[in-house]
Amino acid sequence: MAEYPPSLERLFHELEKLPGIGPRTAQRLAFHMLKQPADASKALAQSLVEARTKLHPCKDCFNLTEEILCRICSMGTRDKTSLLVVEDPSDVVAFERTHEYHGLYHVLGGTLSPLEGRGPENLTLDALVARVKGRPTFKEIIVATDPTVEGDSTALYIQQLLKGTAVKVTRLARGLPSGGDVEYADESTLLKALEGRREL
Repeated sequence: MAEYPPSLERLFHELEKLPGIGPRTAQRLAFHMLKQPADASKALAQSLVEARTKLHPCKDCFNLTEEILCRICSMGTRDKTSLLVVEDPSDVVAFERTHEYHGLYHVLGGTLSPLEGRGPENLTLDALVARVKGRPTFKEIIVATDPTVEGDSTALYIQQLLKGTAVKVTRLARGLPSGGDVEYADESTLLKALEGRREL
C-alpha cells in the first residue's frame, strides 16, 4: 500500500476531526485544497485563524460575536419576556431564519453528557439561572435542545434548576425528528416546533 507524505497524512488526520468527515472525505477535501492556487489555501488558513482570534462568547447570551454583546443582544427591539435556550450558536442562526421568534437567546455550549465527560460545569447553566433570576421581565424560557437523550436530559435539568421561579419553562414540540439537530432543520419545521411548544 502506498504511503502518503507525512504532511499530507497530518492534513488528512486534522480534517477527519471535523464532524461528519470520515477518512475518504478527508482525503477528497485535502486533494481538492491542494489543487487550488496557493492563495486560496492561505485565505482559508487566515480566515480560520482570524475567526479563532476575533470571535468570543457574547457577555449576555454566549452567542459568538466580535463585540462585547452579540448583534441580537444589542438590539433594543427584541422581546425581553422570552428566552430561547439552545445548544450552539448555529442553532441561533437556524431560529433567526424563521423570522418568527423575536425574543432573546441563551447558548448552553452543548448538552449534558456524562459519557463524554460534559457535566453542568461545562455548560453555561449557572449563567442561565443567574440571568433568569436577575431579570424579572422573563415570563417564558423555551428549551430548544435537540430531541436526543442528551438534549432531553439537559432540558429536564434546566427545568429542575428553574423550579421555584415565576417563569414558565416550555420545551419545543416534537416537530423536530428524534435524534435530529436543530441547526439542520428547515424553517417550517422549526416554526411548527416553536408553535407547538409545551410546558415542562
